[in-house]
Amino acid sequence: MTTTDMPRPLDADAKQAVPRKRPRNAVGGGLRRAVPATTLLWILACLYGLPVLWFILSAFKPSSDLFSYPLTLVPHNPTLSGFRAAWDSANFSQYFINTAIVCVITTILTLGVSCCTGYALAKYDNIWLKAFFLCILATTMLPGEVMLAPEFLVVRNLGLYNSFAGIILPAVLTATGCFMFRQFFLTVPDELVEAARIDGARELSIFVRIMVPLSRPIMLTLAILSFQWRWNDYIWPLLMLNDPNKFTVQIGIQSIVGAQNVNWSVLLGASVISMIPLIVIFLVFQRYVMGADINAGLKD
Repeated sequence: MTTTDMPRPLDADAKQAVPRKRPRNAVGGGLRRAVPATTLLWILACLYGLPVLWFILSAFKPSSDLFSYPLTLVPHNPTLSGFRAAWDSANFSQYFINTAIVCVITTILTLGVSCCTGYALAKYDNIWLKAFFLCILATTMLPGEVMLAPEFLVVRNLGLYNSFAGIILPAVLTATGCFMFRQFFLTVPDELVEAARIDGARELSIFVRIMVPLSRPIMLTLAILSFQWRWNDYIWPLLMLNDPNKFTVQIGIQSIVGAQNVNWSVLLGASVISMIPLIVIFLVFQRYVMGADINAGLKD
């Protein structure tokens, strides 16, 4: 046998390229661990989803079927009379416009302020910034009702009573938004910032051209939350507004409730109508809420 006929040993790369079979026990063990967790998630989804489903389906019931016994989930005679009566009894078109103005402007300002604040708190080492962050977190430990009176006095003395600015400005800076951006920017490697500084980039350029694009998932998440907070806000607009032409959706729904009795069919229809913009916004933007590749641009 010549040397050319001798079998050659496989090199390391060839050995690694040989596929290995996964043991059956590993597959079965992973499936057994996934079944209880999946079952628990389905149970929680049913517990949270059943009241919402009941609420939505009840809006299609006539008033006589809402409190009929035995209670039924699916309406026997579905009708849209509650929606029509709610739309006709309130100026919903104006309410939607007012609320949209407040929500859009507040969300944009909240994203800008929270992003700048979170970046400064995460990437600059200063004792005063740390103290400022503790003060921001301390606001979450106080009930919102405690700060209503001081905020109302400040806004009134500034001449912003009964205006959209009086609703928007106090809601711009949120502790949740600052905390979300700070925690995200802490996960961004400092090497990325240092490399940009070595290349001659200024601080504003680093923030606008590097940090802001990386934080897009957090921006979209906070945008959805901020829009939802402002859309569902009721107490603060109720204190600040007395002009019916400036009422938001939640105040408009409250105006449907009578002093002596409540037309539940109309109230449920108005509540479902107010939920439609939030559902649409969530369905449109939820696919953008994904993890960011914060290590992009870095070499090993």
